[in-house]
Amino acid sequence: MTIQNLLVELFVEELPPKALQKLGDAFASVLGDQLRAQGLATAESVVTSFASPRRLAAHVTAVASKADDKAVQQKLMPVTVGLDANGNATPALLKKLQALGADQSAVPALKRAQDGKAEALFYDSVVPGATLAAGLQKALDEAITKLPIPKVMSYQLETDCELPGWSSVHFVRPAHGLVALHGSTVVPVKALGLTAGNSTQGHRFEAAVSPVVFKDADSYAATLRQDGAVIASFAERKAEIARQLAAAAAKVGNGARPIEDDALLDEVTALVERPNVLICQFEEEFLGVPQECLILTMKANQKYFPLLDAAGKLTNKFLVVSNITPEDASFVIGGNERVVRPRLQDAKFFFDQDRKKTLAARVDSLAKVVYHNKLGTQGERVERVRAIAKAIAQQLGDATLVQDADQAALLAKTDLVTDMVGEFPELQGIMGGYYALNDGLGETVAHAIEDHYKPRFAGDALPRNTAGVVVALADKLETLVGMFGIGNLPTGDRDPFALRRHALGVVRMLVE
Repeated sequence: MTIQNLLVELFVEELPPKALQKLGDAFASVLGDQLRAQGLATAESVVTSFASPRRLAAHVTAVASKADDKAVQQKLMPVTVGLDANGNATPALLKKLQALGADQSAVPALKRAQDGKAEALFYDSVVPGATLAAGLQKALDEAITKLPIPKVMSYQLETDCELPGWSSVHFVRPAHGLVALHGSTVVPVKALGLTAGNSTQGHRFEAAVSPVVFKDADSYAATLRQDGAVIASFAERKAEIARQLAAAAAKVGNGARPIEDDALLDEVTALVERPNVLICQFEEEFLGVPQECLILTMKANQKYFPLLDAAGKLTNKFLVVSNITPEDASFVIGGNERVVRPRLQDAKFFFDQDRKKTLAARVDSLAKVVYHNKLGTQGERVERVRAIAKAIAQQLGDATLVQDADQAALLAKTDLVTDMVGEFPELQGIMGGYYALNDGLGETVAHAIEDHYKPRFAGDALPRNTAGVVVALADKLETLVGMFGIGNLPTGDRDPFALRRHALGVVRMLVE
């Protein structure tokens, strides 16, 4: 029996970026757990996950070529059933022994022991340990089966199957290669119609050699990086992108910094195999559009990192994480600048068009927007929120607060019928604040409109003024009373209308 480190890689077509990290962790975790369960790996064995857009891999330390044999004692049957009056084996006992691979010669070696109130016969045997080939095959099948695949594809196999062109497999993406190395030895396992080897493919465009051949399991990451131009580790690739983003922002100067968004960073990490951050820019005329609109369209549609200045204001520069590193990056930069321009023009168009009509002129349109089939339209809901807001404001302040809260409650939902919010629903409330300022309503009402959704999540900021608190309380209370009134209650695992979050928001505003 030899103990070596093990490497398993599944080479596939581009994996879903938002699920990549979860897929990589699950693949490595299940593979390691299965090897430990079969005695091929120990509790001290270290499992390292690798995940890039085109591969899932796991490196496991201290894996045996064969598990230790196990001494097993198995209860057979009561003595009164297994032996006759003369102490000879009964047919029932012989049949049981035969099922276990033993014969009558094993009868004298059987042990007697008390089992409850009766004495029973026990058979001691040695179960051979699993071989690595058999154990890894089982572990690999289990790891693939338990992958948290968001959506499965079906495709037909061409070779190594019962019916070429007809035999189907089901996986997240078509698989094209399998690597299984125990030290420098290939482990003969199969998966998804593939037979394991010691080579894979590197970067789609920049690999130095094809295929990339590994001399042993421990050389996987280094060889793939050197010969394949791929950073296999998700964590290392993410750290490299973060480092390059910071370096590029420093190069721009004036205190510029990339926007902080862990979800975007994770998604971009899952889109590239060797990151290369480039500095791009757009025309300054677009900065007249609210920065939330520009930031959202760059992040959501293009996966770009907008640059903010030292004061937190959006600049006309942004960072692109490219998957290639050409000698002349001008074509890549120019292409990304050309692609983002129509997106920004759309945002500017929506903003300009929306400002041609006041929020007050949009109130009647809310009567055409259904809020809930049992609770009426948004227009009817606005009237309920106004009544609650007015009652709260009268208890808290003077006529000015009542007037501000009432006006904010009347207009708070009108941005739902604007073009900008229709295109980017995430901006509801935010755009209402901007349009209120454009209509000359003043900061108090504008901030109340913008803040009436707050707090949106745990730790979120509270409304900035009393009118905002009043409208936010009224909005959340109306939602809670309405939904509970029609029987839409949250359950242990479902809360589709976020009623818990609304209730916690009310408590926070009252306490803080």
